[in-house]
Amino acid sequence: MSDPQSLIISVVLVSVTVAFVSWIGKAKSKRIKSLLDWFPAILFAYVIPAAFTHAFGIDLSKVILHDWSKTWIIPFTILSVMSALSFRQLKIVGIKPILVFVSGSFVIATLPVLLVVIFGMIDPQNNVMFLEQAYWKGLAPIVGGWIGGSTSQLVLKELAETPEDLFLSILVLDNILVNIWTILMFQFIKRSEKINRAWGIDSEIPVVEPPKSKNGLSIFKINLLTLGGILMIMVLTFFIQMSFLMGIVVLSVVGILLGNLIPAWNHKLVLRMAGFSIVLIMAILGLKLDFQNLSLPINLVILVLVWLLLHFGFMLLVARILNTNVAWVAIGSMANLGGISTAPAVTSAYKTELMPHAIVLAILSMVTGTSWGMLTVFLFGLLAG
Repeated sequence: MSDPQSLIISVVLVSVTVAFVSWIGKAKSKRIKSLLDWFPAILFAYVIPAAFTHAFGIDLSKVILHDWSKTWIIPFTILSVMSALSFRQLKIVGIKPILVFVSGSFVIATLPVLLVVIFGMIDPQNNVMFLEQAYWKGLAPIVGGWIGGSTSQLVLKELAETPEDLFLSILVLDNILVNIWTILMFQFIKRSEKINRAWGIDSEIPVVEPPKSKNGLSIFKINLLTLGGILMIMVLTFFIQMSFLMGIVVLSVVGILLGNLIPAWNHKLVLRMAGFSIVLIMAILGLKLDFQNLSLPINLVILVLVWLLLHFGFMLLVARILNTNVAWVAIGSMANLGGISTAPAVTSAYKTELMPHAIVLAILSMVTGTSWGMLTVFLFGLLAG
């Protein structure tokens, strides 16, 4: 098959996949919603292209779309996500809940390295698997997925050079664990008041500040300013030669500045743009996937389970030390692992007044996930030599 033919097929396949994922994500059917509880719409974006290429025996792993994704779409997504965080909004949460949340992020980023060392001490074959066979490269995207969501997961896949088959296996495992964890956090947060009373913790709810005015600008002007700022930065990056890693760091900083120095910045709009871009990136990645290589060693699965449980235990300990409402443990854990949809959903099972706080923590998680994941990759790089 010639390169132009491959490109045309790839563009059509990716377009159809993105359209399908957008449709199924908004479907009202109870059956579809039940399916998406266990197999999220974004996973279809990765699997559908792979299923097509597998069924028809087509190799689309080398089309230019992959270069475009790494050069333009991923940086655009990072810039959009990072500009969604407003420091003013963090004031409504308070320092103690943020510390509980950050403690969870810290454990997610650093604990897998320690666990690999411990597993290696228990059985030297684990060192062969995780370090020599480089299965640690599957753990790095988990850090990004848990803390930062799909955007960070995709960036860390590139930084850690995670093989496609390992990446999909990790995605499936991650999806199963997060769904189970969401159910457990629903149950925990409903019982958090009993723990608060037993520990003598005051569970007072902070006051939510009203949203600030956009200086009287029309929504059209606000959107135009936001889109213009994003596109201007992307055009400037075309003339500046940077490595992929340096580009991610620079765009992260620029995104935070845009979202906090421009009063009329539309944070909801950039989040929607990032959501679309993530689906597009996943669909392009699916063109590389080979279903024949899907598997995970049982020791890796056990390590991830231990990792998840210790993450929760450490957050609970921090909440106890800070004498703060243990509901923030469930909220912070879901902000770390679940993201902007599940964190407020779990919070609503406790007190709806805290839902805006959960959303702020989830956004904070999105914008810090890549940085935490870079720390994980760095530590594993030192360990692997």
